[in-house]
Amino acid sequence: MALNPMTHERPSPVTPAGASTGAWLKTLDLGAQLLQTTAPLKGFDVYVAGFHCAKGEPELQMEAHHFCKVVNDDLLQCVLFDGNTADANLIGIEYIVSEALFDGLPEEEKGYWHPHDYELFSGTLTAPGLPTAVETSLMEQLVNSYGKTWHTWHTGTPGEPGMTLPFGDPNLMWSFNRDGEVREDLRTGFNEAMGVDQDAKRASRRSFLHLARPQRGVDAMKDDFTGTTPIEGVVDAGSGS
Repeated sequence: MALNPMTHERPSPVTPAGASTGAWLKTLDLGAQLLQTTAPLKGFDVYVAGFHCAKGEPELQMEAHHFCKVVNDDLLQCVLFDGNTADANLIGIEYIVSEALFDGLPEEEKGYWHPHDYELFSGTLTAPGLPTAVETSLMEQLVNSYGKTWHTWHTGTPGEPGMTLPFGDPNLMWSFNRDGEVREDLRTGFNEAMGVDQDAKRASRRSFLHLARPQRGVDAMKDDFTGTTPIEGVVDAGSGS
């Protein structure tokens, strides 16, 4: 999962508790490392980055750097980190399914899955290091998709480090679905550090706006935020609009 040389580095906001890795290195010598398999990790080479908030807890927001494996055209599985450097902390997992797979889920299961169209059309979800044309094509594949995301560790944000260990219960995370929901300092800090031109991404993604359909969960946290603005193409499936 080496980064593209064009990708900006984004370090973790927190240093975990604990001593150095010396004892582990002595135990897992080079011979043991060569004899053990890492096959399940192969293929996690799709890198996208964006923002999550906890469902029902709008104040609990953080960056999420996804390293994903394409299982098939309808399913991706991702491991989530709080940065993109070698010292990044593992903070959770996300499964991404197509609209077709989501529609086939049991009704009681659908409430765990957040919609993705705002992240795509707002330009807040990025694929760092990819040329615009390639990134735009990648994002088009995710239109109308859904994610089920659990964060096990809230390490905070740059400038506001969080827990030094993964305390407490995991959080079911949700997507942002309107302009003004993600914290402005979080959004602008990420864009500046990663060299992201969000307006340009938003403009380029209008090319597949016609594919957008109403999604479940767009309004799930609507009342948890104030002063927000909906954007074109992002409509709740139950709103009738």
